[in-house]
Amino acid sequence: MTHRTPPIALTIAGSDSGGGAGIQADLKTFHAFGVFGTSAITAITAQNTLGVSAVHPVPVETVQAQIDAVAQDLPPTGVKTGMLATSTLVEAVAESLDRHQLPGYVLDPVMVSSTGARLLAKEAEGAVARHLVPRATLVTPNLHEASILTGMSVASEADQKEAARALVAMGAKAALVKGGHGTGDTVFDFLWDGNEAREWRRPRIQTRHTHGTGCTLSAAIAAGLASGQPLATAVERGLSFVARAIATAPGLGKGHGPLDFFTPAGE
Repeated sequence: MTHRTPPIALTIAGSDSGGGAGIQADLKTFHAFGVFGTSAITAITAQNTLGVSAVHPVPVETVQAQIDAVAQDLPPTGVKTGMLATSTLVEAVAESLDRHQLPGYVLDPVMVSSTGARLLAKEAEGAVARHLVPRATLVTPNLHEASILTGMSVASEADQKEAARALVAMGAKAALVKGGHGTGDTVFDFLWDGNEAREWRRPRIQTRHTHGTGCTLSAAIAAGLASGQPLATAVERGLSFVARAIATAPGLGKGHGPLDFFTPAGE
């Protein structure tokens, strides 16, 4: 019997004990896309669908050791970062990306959880803009994160387009500014790669089950890049996967419930 050798992806993010976001969501998403998932845990959180009750950042040297261990034996062809907690961790991750020349880097600039808990120290926001945005193959902020990273108000579709262009001007190879946190009946997502723009509009699904959407999307895109897909294809497949996973969410928990990680990745 011939065994397929799967692509490898690495997630550098926090652990979600509720299983709907962070490392757990990323690994489930990698698996859905046929990619072997590896991880470096940056923080341990105690959380569920109702909120985050405790956060414990992992020592910087331990985070770096995890990345080193993966890169040396299971070199990934796609990488994503999520919760990084502190400016020290942000700088350490940037150094590790450079040291191992990790390709296909998707930056999900996680700052606040879906339940409102802060997952990145306020003083670390500038470090993300300085150290990680210029290293990113793609940065995937929501409206609030895009506003913080660029220093501009981001609310309208025109604002999203301007913010995406600003992030590329800051050094990112491409930016996907997401409209899921907006209002109205339509979700607008805008991708700019410095040369070409892509737009997506989808009906907004009225649901409380949206925990981990940003994590899942960035992991899906990283999986696509790990598999050798063009960026626009990886983004398209990722957005479609998340939309289906929201629509078929299993209704778990009493708060912001998780997505349906059993939904097919699609073609």
